[in-house]
Amino acid sequence: MPVALTATDLSRIQFAFTISFHIIFPATSIGLACFVAVLEGAWLRTNKAHYKVLCHYWSKVFAMTFGMGVVSGVVMAYEFGTNWSGFAKTAGSVTGPLLTYEVMTAFFLEAGFLGIMLFGWEKVGRRAHFAATALVATGTVISTFWILASNSWMQTPRGFVFEDGRIVPTRWLDIIFNPSFPYRLVHMTIAAFLVAALLVCATGAWHLLKGRRDQSIKTMFSMSLWMILVLAPVQIIAGDQHGLNTRKYQPAKLAAIEGLWETEQGGTSLNLVGLPDMNAEVTRYAIQIPHLGSLILTHSWNGQIQGLKSFPKADRPNSTIVFWTFRVMVVLGLSMLALGFFAVALRAVGRLYESKALQYLALFMGPSGYIALLMGWITTEVGRQPWVVYGVLRTSDAASPVPAQTIGLSLMMLVIAYCMVFGTGAYYIFKLLGSGPSAENNPIPLKELAGPPNRSGRRPLAAAE
Repeated sequence: MPVALTATDLSRIQFAFTISFHIIFPATSIGLACFVAVLEGAWLRTNKAHYKVLCHYWSKVFAMTFGMGVVSGVVMAYEFGTNWSGFAKTAGSVTGPLLTYEVMTAFFLEAGFLGIMLFGWEKVGRRAHFAATALVATGTVISTFWILASNSWMQTPRGFVFEDGRIVPTRWLDIIFNPSFPYRLVHMTIAAFLVAALLVCATGAWHLLKGRRDQSIKTMFSMSLWMILVLAPVQIIAGDQHGLNTRKYQPAKLAAIEGLWETEQGGTSLNLVGLPDMNAEVTRYAIQIPHLGSLILTHSWNGQIQGLKSFPKADRPNSTIVFWTFRVMVVLGLSMLALGFFAVALRAVGRLYESKALQYLALFMGPSGYIALLMGWITTEVGRQPWVVYGVLRTSDAASPVPAQTIGLSLMMLVIAYCMVFGTGAYYIFKLLGSGPSAENNPIPLKELAGPPNRSGRRPLAAAE
């Protein structure tokens, strides 16, 4: 029989839909902004034309992702009031200021210098333009800081007291630098860089497969592969430390991720694959490796992990979902590492730009950063359930008293609007990626990027061509 969705269920689905659309754009813009800043810095240092060509090209892609990220983020801000008024009423005194800090420090910085970055090539000097680009990149990282501070506080809340049913901040340093914040900030920032690196790598592979061998294509392909090689192992280490932190502060989430129901004495097995059954309280068809769970999750042979049966049924996350989203993320992370090592091997024999196998693999791996990012966020957010603020405010108490039919209608309207608006934007981005940077013998004219020169100052007809 079909299950009737409640208003809370529909609100969760709507927010999951909007944030899934939103997160891919900021993640791309964070990585691309830093990549563009590196390219411009390399051009200033070496004066090589291909760095400038790449800088112009990826600036356009960055501008598109930045704009769509801003638009999609506004929708989520409204949803806090329309769908989650209980959350806004109870925890708004914490999340409101944190998001305000993000706007006043990061967004103002990005918006203030974005115009110079995109259109100031012929208006300001080289160093001033590079400073603007660097400040935009810095703004994207600062934005990550505040967003992760807010979300991490919801995962591991600290620095507050309850007064009249509302959360009242008592120590902002404890709120911002809550126990999970450092691990999640590092993990998310590296993920954004990997998303951008895989996008750049796939774009370079596409044009190499099309037969292009100009220096700009080779440079972005090579730089992205170096970035993947460096960051993939760092991300694995960061994820391991994040897992240790989760075991300490969110043990039910960790048990759900691993599909562990019983607290095993003398060492915990690792379920490589399986199908967690929430009703039967068992992981069916599990393939287990004894003690490996203890080694990975506690860094000891006999480490003990609490099973899901140690927690009340009402406090258990949905293991069926997070068990598999986590494993998809891990497999993709290991695949990124393999891609980096494969590229190193081909560099050693001088076939980095000629190996069809590497190019097809890089092209195939292009979306993997986005998929891993979404799988990680699903693991984090579903694993926090049934809490909005972990251990403090339940999701059912945070939802607005709105009829399910109203939420269902707004969800359908959002799906249609998002597919039209962001589908068009994504189509244009793919067109940009498919066209590629201009060849070195036909560089992008600066006037096309900066617009016509301003000649309208002294005579009325001076602006005419």
